[in-house]
Amino acid sequence: MLPNLTLVIQGLAFFAVAWLVMKFGWPHIIGAIEERQQKIAEGLAAADRSQKDLAQAQEKAYDALKEARAKANEIIEQAHQRASQIVDAAKTDALAEAGRQKALAEAEIAAAANRAREDLRKQVSALAVTGAEKLLRREIDANAHKALLDELAAEI
Repeated sequence: MLPNLTLVIQGLAFFAVAWLVMKFGWPHIIGAIEERQQKIAEGLAAADRSQKDLAQAQEKAYDALKEARAKANEIIEQAHQRASQIVDAAKTDALAEAGRQKALAEAEIAAAANRAREDLRKQVSALAVTGAEKLLRREIDANAHKALLDELAAEI
């Protein structure tokens, strides 16, 4: 065979195969490539949306945490205020009780002092009567001289 004829036949065969591939195969290959590109673009878009959603979720979680901390601080502050109120009320009650106890103690001391004065007056009266009896060498009737003894006790 002639090398030119073989070359021409091979060239025609090549162009025929190329034309068949371009006519029937190439649209399927382009369709598959475009479908793959579309899936990749959708995947990238979904990844972007997921990142945005994650960022929003993290921001919401941060805001919720910030709000929770603010509420916790508010509750702690209220607890401190309540504790201060309770301490102040306890101090006020303790001062009132101390005042009451002091008043009772002062009243008891005054009563005891009055009893001691009365006992002392009675003892002084008895000593005065005894001393007067010894001086007069006779017994003084307490009933008869009660007015005199009461006057003496009032002076003492």
